[in-house]
Amino acid sequence: MLLMRVYEEGDGERMKSLAVDSLMPEIVEWRRHLHRYPELSFHEKETSAFIADKLAEFGIEVRRSTSGYGVTGILRGERPGKTVVLRADMDALPIKEENKNDYVSQNEGVMHACGHDGHTSILLGVASYYSSCLDELEGELRFLFQPAEEVCPGGAQGMIAEGMLEGADAVYGLHLWTPIPMGTVGSAPGPLMASADEFFIDIIGKGGHGGMPNRSIDSIVAGAALVTQLQSIVSRSVNPLEPAVLSVGTIQGGFAQNVIAEHCRITGTVRAFDEETRYLIRSRIEEMTVSIAGAYGAEAKIDYVMGYPPLVNHEGEYQRFFEVAPGALGEDVQVIRMEKLMPAEDFAYYVKEIPGCFMFVGAGNPDKDAVYPHHHSKFDFDEDAMLYGMKLLIAMANSCLQEKTIV
Repeated sequence: MLLMRVYEEGDGERMKSLAVDSLMPEIVEWRRHLHRYPELSFHEKETSAFIADKLAEFGIEVRRSTSGYGVTGILRGERPGKTVVLRADMDALPIKEENKNDYVSQNEGVMHACGHDGHTSILLGVASYYSSCLDELEGELRFLFQPAEEVCPGGAQGMIAEGMLEGADAVYGLHLWTPIPMGTVGSAPGPLMASADEFFIDIIGKGGHGGMPNRSIDSIVAGAALVTQLQSIVSRSVNPLEPAVLSVGTIQGGFAQNVIAEHCRITGTVRAFDEETRYLIRSRIEEMTVSIAGAYGAEAKIDYVMGYPPLVNHEGEYQRFFEVAPGALGEDVQVIRMEKLMPAEDFAYYVKEIPGCFMFVGAGNPDKDAVYPHHHSKFDFDEDAMLYGMKLLIAMANSCLQEKTIV
């Protein structure tokens, strides 16, 4: 089959650029409202209601998730065509905000410290745009507002199980990203973001007097040996051409300086970009834990939690991004190929099911104090980046919807 693209970079309309620009005051207003009233993962009740009300105002069919607070808006054109899914996440984090702006969080100890309020507002803007030009739409658009991206097992799997990807041809999502500056957008073909797994290891020895260690089994000594040996897994078991991280985050044991600790707990995280490496590391951790604990006469229990898989962009959909972004965003915007990122994203589940692309929109700007990292108590982003986000999603959707297949 031969694929013929009817989207042209200079198609004369520039995606009705002026109409998109005119939405910005509302987008900013929505974003600031959501920022004032953040809600944690799996508790996005009011956020969900706000989104559903807006979609209904636009005349878009609303479907509520039964597995959480997810919301999907469905817009069908008057003519048949492809189906494109656009996704935004909407949950906040358990962080006390330290900003002083007039839209600071009103929910104590909860904050939008990752930009999900911006993602939600961007997608609402895209939904509003398409609802205003429904007569030109061929095919179907699904505006998927997903809960619980920040906490495993996440909200993506529930929405997939409810059929939100059924019959869809492509899925697109984005992340406002302050590590890259305003005026830059990026993505990459293939593996873009790592998997995120966790391990919880309990070493059980035999407690006793610190002055008579020969009558005890020291769980801390066994644990310390294990921590040291775990560091050899990436350096000696993993292919050096495959990026991976194994980090021990905590080691806890004992309660007094003169007591041999009976119990020691070790926890950590594992990151990888392919399933083979991911499962190799898990296997080595489990083998090493049992053998090292046994060598010291101790027992070991391990709870290994498989989190989000690697996010792997479809090669063709990345190419679509690289082709349409310059024309959609203008010559002042830099389009870059991103390096791999060790943070994880449950958008990974969507692109395991259907072709798709996850993209980053630069939102850092020192002039607006948008310099703090994601998940920081002073995090904020340049709100002008939301305009680029809208135009990028519209360009991707238009390109896919207008792409005709010739046999």
